Amino acid sequence: MAAADELAYGSLDSAERYLGLAECGTASVPDARRARAQLLLGIVRLLVVRQRGDLPTVAEEVRRLQALAGASDAARRSLGQDLRAQALISLGITEVWTGQFQEAERHLERGVALACRIGRPFLEFTGLAHLAAVEMFRSYARAAERSRQAMELAERHGWASDPAAGTACMVLGTMLTWQGRLDEAEPWVRRAEHTLTAEAQPATGHVIRYLRGLLELARGRDADELAAFRAAEPLARRLAAPHYTVPRARALLVHALVRLSDTEGAEQALAELGDQDRDHGETRIATATLRLAQDDPHAAVAALAPVLDGAPSVLPWIGLARAFLLEAIARDALGDLAAAGRALERALDHAEPDRALSVFLLHPAPGLLERHARHGTAHAALIAEIQGLLAGNRPAPPGSQAGWACSRGLDEQLTHSEIRVLRYLPTQLTGPEIASELFLSVNTVGTHTRHLYAKLGVHSRHEAVDRARALSLLAPSARRA
Repeated sequence: MAAADELAYGSLDSAERYLGLAECGTASVPDARRARAQLLLGIVRLLVVRQRGDLPTVAEEVRRLQALAGASDAARRSLGQDLRAQALISLGITEVWTGQFQEAERHLERGVALACRIGRPFLEFTGLAHLAAVEMFRSYARAAERSRQAMELAERHGWASDPAAGTACMVLGTMLTWQGRLDEAEPWVRRAEHTLTAEAQPATGHVIRYLRGLLELARGRDADELAAFRAAEPLARRLAAPHYTVPRARALLVHALVRLSDTEGAEQALAELGDQDRDHGETRIATATLRLAQDDPHAAVAALAPVLDGAPSVLPWIGLARAFLLEAIARDALGDLAAAGRALERALDHAEPDRALSVFLLHPAPGLLERHARHGTAHAALIAEIQGLLAGNRPAPPGSQAGWACSRGLDEQLTHSEIRVLRYLPTQLTGPEIASELFLSVNTVGTHTRHLYAKLGVHSRHEAVDRARALSLLAPSARRA
């Protein structure tokens, strides 16, 4: 099966050429073997169109394969269950890349369950890796768990260089990048990059290059981020259907050009977008970034209005956190301090659940954060973390939220890591679950917790939460007396 070899190790164009030759050759195959040969070729054809991100053709191939399997008793016995698992997972993967996450989850879960039941670990591994990509849009903890399950299978069976392993690594790298844990993200991004083949995976290649650009953007390495986003562009053009990261990558390309003070290039990049991409929520966020760089906060507010009203598509936590943060910066520039404070609090509301701290690296506003901390917020500890991140994790300066907490009665200031653990103490999560959320060992979380108790002068989790709330290091309890 030269087509399958080219698909795995070469290019899609070569795979399609060999596939065409193989299909012509099936005419001379005896009838008894033709059904099985057609099924095998159909599976390869399904993989080829899946890599193209061509959802309508994938759905058509799934229906065609199911009909072929049903037409032959021998084929159904030998390939029926395998075929169904492959079809469900291929359809789910294409739906992931085209942003149809609910459908993707349904098909992937069914495919993974079937693969597990019939003992097909490679299919199970592939499905789990892409389920992680779906979970990333709802829960970092569940996404991390799916990624770990996929990587355990990959390492057990020697599949760590497979593109699906690249997807699992990409998920972990993306989450760590958005959480501002850039040094921890780097090895996962590198592992993802090592899985790329020359041409065979345009969808996976595009998203991994997007991730590299995002990581360099958060680091402030403007030339490197621009190179990564430029490298993603040719791959985007090879996809048969719109990929969910394409408008996001183009929006971050605009952001990179703004950071390089190339506002003309950023304007040109926006002008080259089609109407649909120009109205995408991420593009509007990039437009607001450009307008602020051009000292036009009124235009920035206008660009953001539909996003804040919930119309264009953005990631529910990161996209809205960025939009509200830019709204706060624009309102502050217009002298509307009350509106700026409200918008910043909303940005913090969205960033809080999954710790999306890199939002505040992409759009730094240290003065705005400092003033907001002084005037009251439900996110004092989060602001302290952001300030530490903006300062390169150096001790917080006098007057910052962390320094203020120390002056209110703490004998020793909390570290960045201790504040991260503190934020989970009011939840119902156990120690091991907190460790999983923070990508730390259980022993490390236990050590930070003991240090927290000592610095707060308490002896239990409940006392630590009450003491932290008294110091405004945690939001007040929502319970009423």
